[in-house]
Amino acid sequence: MGPPAEPGSAAPTTDLGTPVRTFQPKPADIERAWHVVDADGAVLGRLASEVATLLRGKHKTIWAPQADVGDHVIVVNAARLDVSPRKAQAKRYWRHSGYPGGIRSETLEHLLGRNPERVVRLAVRGMLPRGPLGRHMATRLRVYAGPTHPHEAQRPMPRALVSTRRA
Repeated sequence: MGPPAEPGSAAPTTDLGTPVRTFQPKPADIERAWHVVDADGAVLGRLASEVATLLRGKHKTIWAPQADVGDHVIVVNAARLDVSPRKAQAKRYWRHSGYPGGIRSETLEHLLGRNPERVVRLAVRGMLPRGPLGRHMATRLRVYAGPTHPHEAQRPMPRALVSTRRA
């Protein structure tokens, strides 16, 4: 890129003198696909990063950080994640009621047994952008503890994970 633009000058240019423009995908350009991700034997963080990439749309050529171009993602078998015993005991989830002394904590092992969908949802939400854009991207995530889901009408495509732990 060329020299930085001075205040009051024209838009920034490349070395060839052509103006640099911010790409903004048009609503007609956005095609939302449906993906099914099987979490059976998957490592939680690696699963969450791949799901967040699909939700953000970073796998597409029309991706722009300020636009919502991501796909719908269905995660099945959330109860069968591969979590090491040490991580299951050490990782804690905190929540607060808003009242004095109202803080509560829970281990990953307990939350995974009680509500495995929440474990996956929290991990993915932590990898999405903060603010209204990230909250809107999170609405396209569906998580199910078992192997079935009610979204067959959308004809989702299975998405293989490369991040399963090898024995």
